[in-house]
Amino acid sequence: MSRVGRVERATKETSVKVEIDLDGTGRADISTGVGFYDHMLNQIARHGGFDLTVHTEGDLEIDAHHTMEDTALALGEAFAQALGDKAGIRRYGDAVIPMDEVLVQAAVDLSGRPYVVHDEPMDLAPYIGPVYPTSMTRHIFESFGFTARITLHVNVLRAARPGQRPDAHHVVEAQFKAVARALREAVAIVGGGIPSTKGAL
Repeated sequence: MSRVGRVERATKETSVKVEIDLDGTGRADISTGVGFYDHMLNQIARHGGFDLTVHTEGDLEIDAHHTMEDTALALGEAFAQALGDKAGIRRYGDAVIPMDEVLVQAAVDLSGRPYVVHDEPMDLAPYIGPVYPTSMTRHIFESFGFTARITLHVNVLRAARPGQRPDAHHVVEAQFKAVARALREAVAIVGGGIPSTKGAL
């Protein structure tokens, strides 16, 4: 059975088209107009093992906020659609990912209950590249988690060598990779029906 979700979302601020195949090979076709965000969504595809297409046109002449938020909302909606009734999935997933000096932990429960906990250093550089505001990372995960209807915890366990300022690129990229690996584990088919004593997720 195919586990594919497709969402088109259009507002006065953005136009977003997302397609995700949970049983893909990590193929990605990503274009949001925000280079570093494209790079992060490619991490979700590659390390999640998902085939992912994202085409977003947004009001970047204002800033990147609407483009990134609406893309995350559409991605979460497509992810939930692809999961279907969640019969046979593992449900829980976790990952601890190193990226040089950075160490990040992510844990996910495909619970049907949107709740996001995000913990990263406060002293990151304000931008990565010319457009990506580092303050948006939390909002991206919150937006995705809300429409995907999942519980997601992301914690930066180590951000830098002692006495040094964190490298924002490494800190954010490690988070996306950890979330991708946790999702990959959680969506795996293991059999046994709905993984809940309630009989529904």
